Amino acid sequence: MKKRARKIIIALVLFAIALLIPFSYEWINNVIFIASYLIVGLEIVLKAIRNITRGKVFDENFLMAIATIGAFAVGEFPEAATVMILYQIGELFQSYAVDKSRKSISSLMDIRPDYTNVKRENEVLKVSPEEVKIGELIVVKPGEKIPLDGVIEEGKSMLDTSSLTGESMPQDVNIGDNVLSGCINKSGLLTIKVTKEFGESTVSKILDLVENASSKKSKSENFITKFAKYYTPAVVIIAVILAVVPPIIIKDAVFTDWLYRALTFLVVSCPCALVISIPLGFFGGIGGASKKGILVKGSNYLEALAQTEIVVFDKTGTLTEGIFEVQKIETVDIKKEELLELAAYAENHSNHPISLSVKNAYKNKIDMKKITETEEIAGLGVKAIIDGKQVLVGNDKLMEQAKISYEKSTDIGTILYVAIDNKFAGYIVIADKIKNDSKKTIEILKGNNIKKTVMLTGDKKQVGEHVADILGLDEVYTELLPDGKVKKVEELLKQKSEKGKLVFVGDGINDAPVLALADIGIAMGGLGSDAAIEAADVVIMTDEPSKIGNAIQISKKTMRIVRENIIFSLVVKIAVLILSACGLSTMWEAVFADVGVSIIAILNSLRVLRNK
Repeated sequence: MKKRARKIIIALVLFAIALLIPFSYEWINNVIFIASYLIVGLEIVLKAIRNITRGKVFDENFLMAIATIGAFAVGEFPEAATVMILYQIGELFQSYAVDKSRKSISSLMDIRPDYTNVKRENEVLKVSPEEVKIGELIVVKPGEKIPLDGVIEEGKSMLDTSSLTGESMPQDVNIGDNVLSGCINKSGLLTIKVTKEFGESTVSKILDLVENASSKKSKSENFITKFAKYYTPAVVIIAVILAVVPPIIIKDAVFTDWLYRALTFLVVSCPCALVISIPLGFFGGIGGASKKGILVKGSNYLEALAQTEIVVFDKTGTLTEGIFEVQKIETVDIKKEELLELAAYAENHSNHPISLSVKNAYKNKIDMKKITETEEIAGLGVKAIIDGKQVLVGNDKLMEQAKISYEKSTDIGTILYVAIDNKFAGYIVIADKIKNDSKKTIEILKGNNIKKTVMLTGDKKQVGEHVADILGLDEVYTELLPDGKVKKVEELLKQKSEKGKLVFVGDGINDAPVLALADIGIAMGGLGSDAAIEAADVVIMTDEPSKIGNAIQISKKTMRIVRENIIFSLVVKIAVLILSACGLSTMWEAVFADVGVSIIAILNSLRVLRNK
């Protein structure tokens, strides 16, 4: 790019010198114009010749070479030099735009590890990540990338996950935590046991996904490719007819005048603005999405997202955390802390998610000496003797079986009733926590004119409707088995318009069939999930559902910019082509219709990177 810029500057200096030399020294002017032209245009001419020998005749290099050499032939030296200089300025803008777009995903591509420190026979060896096997121990020093997925065996640290997730806040990790390749170790020394080979690691799968995204072209890109294939030969044939036929059939017609018209026509006809700006727009859109932690597998999916009419959500792990937490404690003649303590002690021997949530809420260490007896009552709860007190913890049926008078809760969630020495002491409400930005997600979607938001869940009707009500969803379907979700999505697919799209958002693990069935499948929190990366068309690399709205906003902005470029380019080109054929435009108008339009379209495409 710097080399091209230097050539353009030298050519412009020579061009200015030629303009300053008096007209009486025309031959000197022309020599300098030719020199200016050769500095920026020789490579274009040579490229055109090489392409012709390879059978690739009708491209922008051919059009520019023929048009400018023809301008020299009819004595238009300044115009020939100007056209080539401005064309190279347009190419410079293109290079800048591509580099800027590429940098938008360069941070993502930087996650590729260069080496791995592996422990073998009491020494640490620096080897390629591909050489490390599952079960081996690797050492990651502060400032290094984690090269492979694994579990921390020794050490604690803070990880920079921004390259993968777009999340700027460092993540604390300790012994036993799973870590993903591509993250940067910020502070402590870590010893990690490898759980996946490099080819199956998160970083490898993501890199493969990004690198292959460009192969899946949108309808717009495919149209422009086909358009250019037929358009360019057509305009060359028209230009030849324009140069040859009128002088033959029109009396007193001057061949050089019509040749000039034909050359102007050729300059105008170059489809650079369309061929460059449209793929650049999609490339920028995919890059802009990746900066926000959204991986789009191809521009075809980015284009489809802009046509979204219905968004269908899985509940658990998508709109909710998928983690049961104590939401509420109500007591009778006892402190909340004491009730929670007794419940935690009673549930100590159970690994049920509900039991674990109680113990997590208690947080303190369990003194086993206080527990003298524990009995699990199948389908009801648990009975325990704690500090000489008989404690019952379980559902309403347990209270009824024990003939204990209790206050029935109307709260949404799993209710654990607690009785001490056959006297009702209160209850604990445990529920799946709604993600912080789930409500914001629905608001963003409705603000983007999404016609319908739907939630599918296997949960009970009461729980599902409660979540849907809080979030403001249009429809909710509960108590669905996996095949029930598939049937419901099939029904919803019939409700959209012909061009409209249905998006399904799931966790990417147990929702693979529905992700594949939907027009666009989005995997939430799919980072590190093989099923998510493989089944989904779009992967949200964090657990933030609001990024679904961001993805749709980016797609709509991308498509709006692409349409602007198509309409602007075609309108200007058609207008100037007609003027050229009628002899009402010069090379200067032609230059604007080609290079000027290309530069404007390229700069417009760069707007997609400015996503806020």
